[in-house]
Amino acid sequence: MEKLKKRWGITSNYQLVVIFIVFAVTGSSSALVSKPVLAYFGFTKDLLSPWLYWPLYLILIFPIYQVLLVFFGFISGQFKFFWAFEKKMLRSVGLGFLFRD
Repeated sequence: MEKLKKRWGITSNYQLVVIFIVFAVTGSSSALVSKPVLAYFGFTKDLLSPWLYWPLYLILIFPIYQVLLVFFGFISGQFKFFWAFEKKMLRSVGLGFLFRD
């Protein structure tokens, strides 16, 4: 854990636990939110082939996850960490042009 704390610039175990909880809550929430969003747009398992539904579902999770990560990071008091993490993640997938530093 000390390596991870050093890599992320975290000083306390409490902060590390909060960050892990935020990651867990964000992952679960983004999966839960994606299904109703797909249903809102008329994409349901009944209407679409599984070969189309599941890729759409997984693709939709990504932007929802990004938004929820910053949101839950803000609520937990770790906005600075998660905002930096978010920018780094988006740069790694080629979307760094969205941010000016």
